[in-house]
Amino acid sequence: MIPARSFLLSPFVGVTLIAVLVAFYFRTSLKSPQHQIQKRLFSAEELALYNGTDATLPILLGILGSVFDVTKGKSHYGSGGGYNHFAGRDASRAFVSGNFTGDGLTDSLQGLSSSEVKSIVDWRGFYSRTYSPVGKLVGRFYDSQGNPTKHLKGAEAKASRGAQLMEKQKTEEAKQPSCNSRWSQDEGGEVWCDVGVPRLVQRPLEIAITGSMSKRCACFEEDQLDQSGLEIYKDCEPHAKTCRV
Repeated sequence: MIPARSFLLSPFVGVTLIAVLVAFYFRTSLKSPQHQIQKRLFSAEELALYNGTDATLPILLGILGSVFDVTKGKSHYGSGGGYNHFAGRDASRAFVSGNFTGDGLTDSLQGLSSSEVKSIVDWRGFYSRTYSPVGKLVGRFYDSQGNPTKHLKGAEAKASRGAQLMEKQKTEEAKQPSCNSRWSQDEGGEVWCDVGVPRLVQRPLEIAITGSMSKRCACFEEDQLDQSGLEIYKDCEPHAKTCRV
């Protein structure tokens, strides 16, 4: 039997131990992303370096101050990609405005409705689920210590309020069935009711949700037609079940 001390000092054991350590190193290295970034705080100037123009750097984007590594989507976010305008900056507003040039590529949410802010928060959720978070952008939504600012808290509160109003609107409108509708390029559009007749009605919560008033088509039975605020479609008979629009 080999004494324990002799075994530990054996050249064979030393070589075996080195081989194990080397194998472990390469195994963990291969699991690491090609462009691994530790979570950190970015300035706007630093974030701009990761806009997809330098192939040696990952591609990053910000939304509501959260920064994500979108390198795996470089065909979209890289130079020449359809979403490259989002790379290297926080262009939160553009996610709902559709303005991808000049002043549209900004993180300002001023004047946006609660539903629009909710959409931006939902987009942030998409990036959280799909891409790796790598840090925070110091500025409008996070301070120099990485703490949420009043702007971020306000945006999240507005989005939450928007979600509540949308759910309330859905519940209220379910009480009065919506019209069926269809449209074709040749025949135009029409609305109809299986039960009752079509009427246009205001959506009272819409101004709080989107910032503007709108109407919807709902079906009303005969004994409900004396309600105020019901609008007959132009050129449609008062008791017709189908109306051209």
